This record gives sequence, C-alpha cells and structure tokens, in this order.
Amino acid sequence: MIILDGNSLNLESFIQVARFKEIVKISDESKELVLKARSFVNEVVESERIVYGINTGFGKLSDVPIKKENVGVLQKNLLMSHACGVGSPLSDEIVRGMMLLRVNALIKGYSGVTLETLEKLIEMLNKDVTPVIFEKGSLGASGDLAPLSHMSLPIIGLGEVYYKDRRMETMDAFMKAGILPIDKLKAKEGLSLINGTQAMTSIGSVALYDALKLSKLSNIALSLTMESLNGIIDAFDERVHLLRGHAGQIKSAKEVRQYLEGSKNISKQGELRTQDAYSIRCAPQVHGATLDALSYIKEKIEIEMNAVTDNPIIFPNDGITISAGNFHGQPLAMPFDYLGIAISEMANISERRLERMVNPALSNGLPAFLINGSGMNSGFMIVQYSAASLVSENKVLAHPASVDSIPSSANQEDHVSMGTIAARKAYEILKNSRQVIAMEIFTACQAIDLRGNLELGKMTKKAYNKIREYVPFIKSDEIMYPHIHTVNDLLESSELYDYIFEEEK
Repeated sequence: MIILDGNSLNLESFIQVARFKEIVKISDESKELVLKARSFVNEVVESERIVYGINTGFGKLSDVPIKKENVGVLQKNLLMSHACGVGSPLSDEIVRGMMLLRVNALIKGYSGVTLETLEKLIEMLNKDVTPVIFEKGSLGASGDLAPLSHMSLPIIGLGEVYYKDRRMETMDAFMKAGILPIDKLKAKEGLSLINGTQAMTSIGSVALYDALKLSKLSNIALSLTMESLNGIIDAFDERVHLLRGHAGQIKSAKEVRQYLEGSKNISKQGELRTQDAYSIRCAPQVHGATLDALSYIKEKIEIEMNAVTDNPIIFPNDGITISAGNFHGQPLAMPFDYLGIAISEMANISERRLERMVNPALSNGLPAFLINGSGMNSGFMIVQYSAASLVSENKVLAHPASVDSIPSSANQEDHVSMGTIAARKAYEILKNSRQVIAMEIFTACQAIDLRGNLELGKMTKKAYNKIREYVPFIKSDEIMYPHIHTVNDLLESSELYDYIFEEEK
C-alpha cells in the first residue's frame, strides 16, 4: 500500500500505483490538513468576502462575483465547459498517474477541497475505474485544464470511464464497481481539481521511467554490437572517464565493461585496428550525457510530484488566499523538451551502430546486410532503413515546445508553457527510440552468429540467449517485421530487462 502524505511521492512509488495498480491511502495527518483548509473556504463563502476562484468567475471573468447559493453550480459548470480534450484517449497508466498526482497535491492543505472529493478519486483508483481523458487540448498553464476536467467529471457522475477494459458512461461503470458519485462539488473544488500540471507530469513520469530502463538496454545493445564487430574495449577504461568527471559517462563505461566481462570477441587497440568509429568509441560520452539529463529530469519531476500547483493558494494558518501562478508548467516544459532530446540521442547513435553492422565496408568482414547469398537475399538492409526513418522522425519531434506560447482567455493568460505537448513528444520519441534499440539488438544477434564466435560476455550472453528464445537466426530472406516487433515487445514489457538484471532486484 502507498500512503500519500503530499511530500514523499517518488518516481518508483508513482509507477507502482500508475502501472502496477498498488492500493493507495491518504495519511491521517493529511486528512487533518484537508479539513482545516476546507473550513477556511467555508468561512469565506459564508462571509461573502470576494476571493478569486471561490465566489468569482475564472480567467478573464475573475471580476464577475458569484452569489453564495451558486458557488457549487459554478464548479460543475467549470468542469463541463473545460472538458474540451481531443485526440486519442491517454493510456490507463497515464490517467491513473494523473489521479494519483492530483490527490497528492491537494492533500497538502493549501487548496480547500473536501475530503469526500479526494476519497472519491482514491476509491476510483483502488477499484480501477479510469476516466477517459483525451491526449490533446492543454496549453500547460492555468493548469492542464482540459485533461484534468475530463479526469474530474466522473466524481460527480458525468463523463466516461474505462472499467474492466471497456469504455462506458461513468454511472454505468459506477454501478458495476459499487461506487456512488458525490452529490455536488462545493466552492472552489472544481478549480482546485483542474489547476495543476498533473497531465504533463504523469506523461513525462511514465516516459522518464521507461527511458531510464532503456538507457541501460542501450548499453546492452552497444555491448552486443561490440561483440559482433570485435569492438575495442580500451576506450571504456575507467581511467579515461574519471579524467573527464561526468557521472553518466563514468557509469555508462562501467556498465559496458561489466556487460562484456569474459568476452572473447572484443579486442584491444592495435590488435585488429587502432581505434573504433565514434558510435562505439564515444558511446560512453553520448549515453552518459543522456543519463545525466535523465537524472536532472527525475529531480525536477519528483519536486513537482509533491508540489502545490493550485490557484488561488489558501494559507489557513494566516487567514489569507494568494492568487499566483504555481499552475504554470514552465518548470517542467523545459525539462520535458530536454527529455525528448536526450532520448533521441540514444536512438541516433544506435542507428549508426546498426549501419556499421549491415554495411560490408564498415563491418570488419561480415557479409553484406548480414545474410548469406546477398543479392538474392536483402537480409537486414531494410531494418536499417526503418531505424533511419524513426531517428529522422525523432529529430522533428525533438523541436522544443516550451519556446512557443499563444495567449488565451482574452489575453489574461498571455504566456503559456506548452509543457503537456513537450511531455507527449518525449513519450512518442521514447517509443520510436525503443524500436531502434530493439532493431540494433536484433541485428547484433544476427551479426554475432555470422561472426561465429559465441564466447560472449557475462551479460551479453544473457541478452543473446533471451533474444534467441524468441527470434531465430535468419538463414535467408523471410518476413522481418514479426521479429522486430517481438524484440520490441521484449523491451517494452521489461522481460528482457528483468531477465538480464534480475540480480540487481
């Protein structure tokens, strides 16, 4: 069970709930904070003192006062009018992540929502009822308004959800799951539910978690390629990397040395040639730079996971509210652009290594396109084409979203972050890059067999053996896409990762 306290959520516990459906509970201390903040909101409503978001309109309409008897209707109207998402529905794990993150932000006691509303979100999480949320429509400032509105509608029995892998009206699912919607939202609740960065944070968190795993698998792919090309190990000597001092570079070189320990295929400088091409020799510098970027992004994400991103913010101990801009996504928009760039580079250098294996001018004696009888057979020629296509697409996607802004709400909200677009792009780049690294691994196993020496390293042997459980040596041309898809599935499902690194668990 994950106990939420608004302060200690991290990437690992996030994934436990979002992906693996761990049960969630709100801490008793947090419940007290929620009740205290709610009491303050109730006092404002009863006093009829004008406070933005409690008894006023929103955005450009913030100067419009709302009567006490209408503040609940205002919040319902807010959710309905702001649920303007388009595109494909977000994945189950991303939506679950959004719900988790929004609860964790609101239980800190600076928002004024009711405990009943938060516990309804927790009940939906624990009973695996997931709102239908569309991927597009957020500017990443004023909160992820459209996605979070779709997330919040089911609390009051509106909108659509997924339940037991079926998409249905919320009330149909609630009847099947034994859930009752709340009667109505109270003052400020709708605004508190949607004023936040939880859509971009959830998408980016899922992308980051998988990117961290992919970074280790990229070193496995590199090591398999070195086995096939008799790569020179000297460039990975610890002394070299300590001299430069970058933590990611040092770690990447160390991992490759460990993975290749015991290999009879790798070479020393001067034995077969003086040095390797950059895609091998400089791989620790490139992979390491990506790893350093991922570490930085993880720090920023985990800060945001435990942040207050509401507006206005309630300070019940001081008896005041402050209208400010913690909902603005810029602190994440820029890291998520960086995330996309960092993941892109894993694929860029992977595709170049793949090219070296299939190109007879670069492969140190391997047959053209890694097939016997080339000419009659094309072998792995188009595997490289597909990889090249994906890395080219990544370069388009890696254009930063955070440098753009379009004014909204009659120019009241005149600078926005586009952080949710940045997160979505990074997630798409991740999927492309995983395919490329899967192609490199698929290709390297073929090249290793053609090299004819299977005295592989400690970890490369495990990787090779797992791939060969599912994908055979290609003797002559056959339909290739099922093999590519199979290797990618092994990466995406974590089966290959878990098998190789089972001792690290």
